[in-house]
Amino acid sequence: MIQFKTIDGLLLRDMVMAGTAILEKNREAVDALNVFPVPDGDTGTNMSLTMQSATREINSKEFLRADEAANALAKGALKGARGNSGVITSQLLRGFAKALNGVEKITPVQFAEALLKGSEMAYKAVMKPKEGTILTVARVVAEDAMKQAQKAPDDYDQLISIILKSGEAILKKTPDMLPALKQAGVVDSGGRGLMLIYQGYAAVLRGEDITAADSLMEDDVQAVSDDCHDLTKDLTYTYCVSFKLTCFREDCDEHDLDSFRRRLNRIGDAVSVVGDLNGAEVHVHTDNPGFALDYGVELAEINEIKIDNLAAMKRALEEGTTKEAAPEETEEDSAPEKKYGFVAVSLGNGFSQFFKELNVDQIVEGGQTMNPSVDDLMNAIRQVKAECVYVLPNNGNVIFAANQAAELSPNDVRVIPTKNVAMGIAAAIAFQNDAEPDENMQRMTEAAQHVKTAMVTYAIRDSEYNGIEIKQGDIIGLHNGQIEFSGQSVHDVVLDMMKEIVTDEDELITVYYGADVSEADAKAIAEEIEEQYGDCDVEYHNGGQPLYYYLISVE
Repeated sequence: MIQFKTIDGLLLRDMVMAGTAILEKNREAVDALNVFPVPDGDTGTNMSLTMQSATREINSKEFLRADEAANALAKGALKGARGNSGVITSQLLRGFAKALNGVEKITPVQFAEALLKGSEMAYKAVMKPKEGTILTVARVVAEDAMKQAQKAPDDYDQLISIILKSGEAILKKTPDMLPALKQAGVVDSGGRGLMLIYQGYAAVLRGEDITAADSLMEDDVQAVSDDCHDLTKDLTYTYCVSFKLTCFREDCDEHDLDSFRRRLNRIGDAVSVVGDLNGAEVHVHTDNPGFALDYGVELAEINEIKIDNLAAMKRALEEGTTKEAAPEETEEDSAPEKKYGFVAVSLGNGFSQFFKELNVDQIVEGGQTMNPSVDDLMNAIRQVKAECVYVLPNNGNVIFAANQAAELSPNDVRVIPTKNVAMGIAAAIAFQNDAEPDENMQRMTEAAQHVKTAMVTYAIRDSEYNGIEIKQGDIIGLHNGQIEFSGQSVHDVVLDMMKEIVTDEDELITVYYGADVSEADAKAIAEEIEEQYGDCDVEYHNGGQPLYYYLISVE
């Protein structure tokens, strides 16, 4: 039975941390709900990393007001948003925060209204919303929550029950809304991820123990430290302190950890206490390092102590800046150095080298197995000193995040909707330095869309897609992102795909082989393709991509 009548900033933080922990614990299971039975399903991973970024932000200080905590939550989620599911999650939290502007403590009605506003904002962010996705789950939950809150304006117990019941019910219906889900025999992965977050909210409000699920990113403390060491601004505190807590006293419980976190907030900021009674990592900026260590010793053994003098680091930075450059040179450095610049997302050493040879300024590691965040893309964009920056996401699941980064940038940033690296390479080749920005945008987009692509990987589970029976371990081929081929050998699937893809009008076939393919095998299959398609030039290169044996472009 939930006794809370309102939710303040501290309680909202605990709810978010619990939701993030439960999502992370089930991350692989959510990944496995991917419609395609390919080894790079990443919805759970993207949502989890997005929520962990949100958690770091909401945990950076003690937000007493609900609106301040919600704003921190939204800010962190947007910075860390990865993939389509992560960006949509960030928009849900952005709308949630917007609805709570000026709210110190959230009533059940205000909570429902915030869910509804989040759903509306997420729908607006997607160019062509599809029902049967996380959007549907968020909307139906919010609508049912609003109806319940209007019936019982002071009852969080019934509200949370309706949220969980409604979410599970609509989630089970998602396969009936999207044929691809029904064919794959799964519910929507993004919707499942959202319900795991809501389960965390419910656990905290109901006082349930989620210790077993309390697992966050191992480098959370380091990430917070990196975020907070901005020595270009005035310092609030002198020292950065980090250490680990192990071997807690037997009588310690989670309430002691919460009390420890609050005590740290009283002596400093940038506070992070990540972990549980099996071990926790601690970070704080303070003028009294001894106090932080004393608080820790009261609970557990401390080790791996690190104390940085931020004031000394700031002085060294300022002295170095003064010696190296005058103010006029600093302004000049920040000005655009050229008319055009490029940022490209790459998924293998070979492809990264291709983009460097094509004069791409910044390479963002990512692609199929690890989508970069909005913040990753923005950092790369900021480093390009150009009047106009083109971004090549090179993955359908990165385009959304790239568009968000472009919108947030004050500069002229244009996203070419490349869905794989082969399209990205074609786009980069089509660029002309003497053309105007709009013309280049059109040239590169058309060049990318002209490329036909074939990708070969393996199935991670039994499935059926477009009438194709697929068994775990089968070799599967994707033509322009859709599964169209399945077989027992990489060689046979590649040649079967070529028969369907290559036409008399095509002139060039490029075979990019992955990290698990030898050069000898790649050379042999390229020679066989060349023998069958004598009118085409055939090249083979080391792409170095993980999980995918081959990525083949035909143009």
